[in-house]
Amino acid sequence: MKLDALDLKILCALQEDGRITKLKLAERVALSPSACFERMRRLEQAGFVSGYHADLDLAKLVRASFVFVEVTLKTHRSSDFQRFEAHVQEVPEILECYAIGGGVDYMLKVVATDIAHYQAVIDALLDAEVGVDRYFTYIVTKPVKRRLDYPVRELLGRG
Repeated sequence: MKLDALDLKILCALQEDGRITKLKLAERVALSPSACFERMRRLEQAGFVSGYHADLDLAKLVRASFVFVEVTLKTHRSSDFQRFEAHVQEVPEILECYAIGGGVDYMLKVVATDIAHYQAVIDALLDAEVGVDRYFTYIVTKPVKRRLDYPVRELLGRG
């Protein structure tokens, strides 16, 4: 599916405000409501929009810490990676997991209420016998920048 400028405007507007009404979205991108809704539905069906989420203020709910963890596996067969990746999908405190090229195999982003909670998550990961050889912990002391939306215009402008 080839995207045009109006499709990109719709995607950017939805990314900025997932609760925008269809009427306001149509106004923002200068389309009739029916044409805008049809484009939005087509973009959703094509998978350009994977979901709508609320951005919670975690600090208002619970005192939490974020930890980045480098993980290296003992062995590097395809089945080793699959086993590890399947396991991290089931751990709610692991917010993100990236396979990394270079000196480590994975980078995890973990949220925990305190260091003891974080250590319990790591201990459970080690006890699960999913092939972890070693891990290195990096505790976030202060968030500097957090961005949930992708810079679509800038990325497409460089292509």
